[in-house]
Amino acid sequence: MTRWLAISSRENSEVIIKRHTWGVPRRYINTISRVKPGDTVLVYVGQKVVDREVLPPAITGAFEVTSAVYEDASRIFTAPAKLGDEFFPLRIKLKPIKIFEPPIEFKPLIPELKFIANKKMWSGHIRGQAMREIPEEDYLTIMKQQ
Repeated sequence: MTRWLAISSRENSEVIIKRHTWGVPRRYINTISRVKPGDTVLVYVGQKVVDREVLPPAITGAFEVTSAVYEDASRIFTAPAKLGDEFFPLRIKLKPIKIFEPPIEFKPLIPELKFIANKKMWSGHIRGQAMREIPEEDYLTIMKQQ
């Protein structure tokens, strides 16, 4: 079983929670093709400012993968402006393990997370990726926060 960190937006995290589906752009086919049923996915969302309130980077939920990768052209996800007309067609089905209410703040976890080698420039370990594999011990560290 592999543990994954899915990098998302808060809007798309809501889609994941409601529809039990995760999707990535076609260019990430090599990564998402490694995901198998029984793997787990933690959904990471970046910082966002809402009405002058800063919502910090966080983990919004944990899910078990229940399907192989499939293609779906329905537009359920919102692409960031820099991705233009992207609709994240490569998808997997998910089953919720735990939805974190409130979400688990990510920054306080950084000193304990093994996959983040550079603790000062930590966002480089996440930015520019749709998802990444994380060690079992990092998954357990995050899960024990709630």
